[in-house]
Amino acid sequence: MACLANSSPVHGALLLNRSAVASTSYHQLVFHARSHKRKFPLQIRADSLKSETQDKLSRRQILTLGAVTANFLILQPNQLSFAAEVKKGFLPVSDQKDGYFFLYPFGWQEVIVEGQDKVLKDVIEPLESVSVNLIPTSKQDIRDLGPPQVVAETLVKKVLAPSSQKTKLIEASEHDVDGKAYYTFEFIAQAPNFTRHALGTVSIANGKFYTLTTGANERRWGKMKDILHEVVDSFKIETR
Repeated sequence: MACLANSSPVHGALLLNRSAVASTSYHQLVFHARSHKRKFPLQIRADSLKSETQDKLSRRQILTLGAVTANFLILQPNQLSFAAEVKKGFLPVSDQKDGYFFLYPFGWQEVIVEGQDKVLKDVIEPLESVSVNLIPTSKQDIRDLGPPQVVAETLVKKVLAPSSQKTKLIEASEHDVDGKAYYTFEFIAQAPNFTRHALGTVSIANGKFYTLTTGANERRWGKMKDILHEVVDSFKIETR
């Protein structure tokens, strides 16, 4: 099988900046009166309170409905579909300009990294992060670059880790979302003082090669792997 690194379709992908990747109930009123004289006025009071309460609830409901409707009208159709996918414990990133969406764990902070379109990370565990990178391409489909194993192997060795780190591709696979092919892979990058266990997904659309990578320190992989898989699986590209 021809090496992806030597094929011209992937040459542009290898220009990625390697050093930048690290990346409310109604309460019923009951009144008891000992004499007939007291029942009538109390009943009036109860009815009055009930009417006032209903009026207040009605006004509140109208205001709430108005706010929801306004938000609904402001959101674009694609934003509505993305919002429906947000899961508990995660926050969304919806980039309307470049046409991509993904989820990241609540608490991660955005940082600016040269060469990366978007980077978010945990401020306590810096190896826990997610990054998105875009580069122009003339290709129309990720499969034009080769099978998942070959594409992932080349990216891991040549792009997603410094040459000084020992890398190992664990697995790579292809999946389809709304008719678009994505390659998803898992790998390890070992440095002298730490090992990062990571996941990545790549696809091509809108004249761009999209790469999302996320990972954690190997010592925290058992705790973080399901969260990181959620991040990778949430990544979607809108064809423009």
